[in-house]
Amino acid sequence: VLTQEPFDADEYIERLAWRTPGGGSKGGAEAFDPKRLLEEFENHIEELKQLDEKIQRRVEKLEHQCHREAKEFAHKVQDLQRSNQVAFQHFQELDEHISYVATKVCHLGDQLEGVNTPRQRAVEAQRLMTYFNEFLDGELRSDVFNNPEKIKEAADIIQKLHLICLCPGKYHDLERQLIQEFTAAQRRGEIGRMREVAAVLLHFKGYAHCVDVYIKQCQEGAYMRSDVFEDTALLCQRVNAQVGEVFQSPETVMAKLIQNIFENKLQAHVKEKLDETRHSDVEQYLKNLYDLYTRTTALAAKLTEFNLGSDKHTFLSKLIKNIFSTYLESYIEMEKDYLRTRSSMILQRYYDSKNHQKRPLGGGSIQELKERIRQRTNLPLGPSLDTHGETFLSQEVVVNLLQETRHAFERCNRLSDPSDLPKNAFSIFLLLVEHLCVDHIDYALEIGLSGTSIPSADAKNANLYFLDVVQQANTIFHLFDKQFNDHLMPLISSSPKLTECLHKKKEVIEQMEVKLDTGIDRTLNCMVGQMKHILATEQKKTDFRPEDENNVMIQYTAVRSALGLVSFFDRARNKIFLQKFSRPRCAPQACSKVCAYVSRQVERVRKSMDGKNVDTVLTELGVRFHRLIHEHLQQYSYSSMGGMLAICDVAEYRKSAKDFRVPLVLQLFDTLHALCNLLVVAPDNLKQVCSGEQLTNLDRNLLHAFVQLRVDYRQARLGRHFS
Repeated sequence: VLTQEPFDADEYIERLAWRTPGGGSKGGAEAFDPKRLLEEFENHIEELKQLDEKIQRRVEKLEHQCHREAKEFAHKVQDLQRSNQVAFQHFQELDEHISYVATKVCHLGDQLEGVNTPRQRAVEAQRLMTYFNEFLDGELRSDVFNNPEKIKEAADIIQKLHLICLCPGKYHDLERQLIQEFTAAQRRGEIGRMREVAAVLLHFKGYAHCVDVYIKQCQEGAYMRSDVFEDTALLCQRVNAQVGEVFQSPETVMAKLIQNIFENKLQAHVKEKLDETRHSDVEQYLKNLYDLYTRTTALAAKLTEFNLGSDKHTFLSKLIKNIFSTYLESYIEMEKDYLRTRSSMILQRYYDSKNHQKRPLGGGSIQELKERIRQRTNLPLGPSLDTHGETFLSQEVVVNLLQETRHAFERCNRLSDPSDLPKNAFSIFLLLVEHLCVDHIDYALEIGLSGTSIPSADAKNANLYFLDVVQQANTIFHLFDKQFNDHLMPLISSSPKLTECLHKKKEVIEQMEVKLDTGIDRTLNCMVGQMKHILATEQKKTDFRPEDENNVMIQYTAVRSALGLVSFFDRARNKIFLQKFSRPRCAPQACSKVCAYVSRQVERVRKSMDGKNVDTVLTELGVRFHRLIHEHLQQYSYSSMGGMLAICDVAEYRKSAKDFRVPLVLQLFDTLHALCNLLVVAPDNLKQVCSGEQLTNLDRNLLHAFVQLRVDYRQARLGRHFS
């Protein structure tokens, strides 16, 4: 236990007490013997002291032994250091001796080389002179010239003789034989023989011709399919795996092969594809140009995997530029001409399908002047344009225009020089604005404004189709905005043209918003005019001064009795009753027709607008609706029963106001309802009602004006409450 780690003194004492008879809890309190436990502890303490002394002596012995071994080790280290110094001195001496011997050997080698080099040159010159004598005699007797297996040695000899302007004829003959041998080996697929002949030809002037022959033969049978780009990729991949085994500079051969393919095969293919449609079918020409350029750049990207030298990207870019430079110079002008023509055709085809002759806008004609005066006034300068409900907006047309423009942006991104890309993209955007925003949306808004008239007093149906124009214009502009963000912004986001594009977009939006606001304002006027027409034709002067008031009183009394009202007009609960009361069937239908009309128009506005525009337009319509009813009620005088009928009408109007879901409109009609209570309240309670919660903040002249509408105003001297 004493040697265990970690040592726990408490546990050790517990075990000691447990082993001692009478020292633990075993046997209960009667069996516990403290004296014996104390005696056991004292004996054990003595044992521990003895053990401690024994361990201390052992520690001292080990420390003494450790000090002795440390001294011995230190002496050994010193001896080793002295031995190392002696060995290092010997090494330095040996190194100096080796350097001296090496210098002598190099000097001797230089002397031997100085003697041997002239000797070798003399032997080589003698050998060449021997071969040259054979050429002078006209009889080649040496085996090296007659044995085809030794063509390599013969080529070396002829090449050296040619360097000193000897044997030019034999030089060219042998060079031709080597090239023929290389060609035959290539056709047989003998890579080893090709490598040997190419190594020999490396020192001949015809080495370049050997490479040309190799490139030409590589392309034989390689273009059997119609896809020249795929064939080129496979050909280069196959040659790249072989060229390193044949030539000592494979990157040069690969670069020359690719250059040959680009300048011959690809250039001819591109010229054939583009020239046949350049003047006959511009749309197909642009598609072909985009497709060919895209596939060529994709092919070049694949070719960068091969070793073509240090600057392969510049090398491939120059090859592509040489093929397409003529076509890319005139690209953007052809793109704009095509887009302009195509967009005009799409629009004209749409208007032709509607049997519509497009009206010139902004021409300054007398008809246009009359139209502008009629739009800004209510003067009868002739009938407004009847569009028969046609909005002259088409999502199909818009999708076609955006589709054409999207393709133009894609081609522009691919075919434009990086420095010209923002400028070219901006010019395409201007064409989109011209044809989509101006020629289509703006034109439809102008036509819509011309077809939206302010109804006269005898109007039957107000022309409200401008809301359909608003709905479609809103949808179209969302599509326009999406294309602006998705396709134009990435092309101009890091250039100064971004500011111009955003400014142009903002300008277009503001112009359309002005016309939309004008059209919506006229539409709201049409709605209010229609409501005014309904009230004028359906509401009679006697509606609020009924001749048979007894019949009305009987109905009101029955309702009042059912509700347990003691003084209907004099109590604040009057409001609760009147909100729930419905007009007698014999009453005019002006209120119900107006409410039904308002409900339809509110629903129509919700379908035509989105976002905050719904609340904005409904707020304006609700304010005008309230103003119309307010002014309408002030045209009549009211008896007690007439006032009750007016309150019932306002209660119905307020129900319609709830459909607006606009707090301001509902508040206005709550106030109007409270004002109508002034028409029926008892004269003695008039002052108290005017001080009520809803009327206390209103102008007293307004309250007075309503009270003046009562038929008993003079008789009951109600004016004294406002003096």
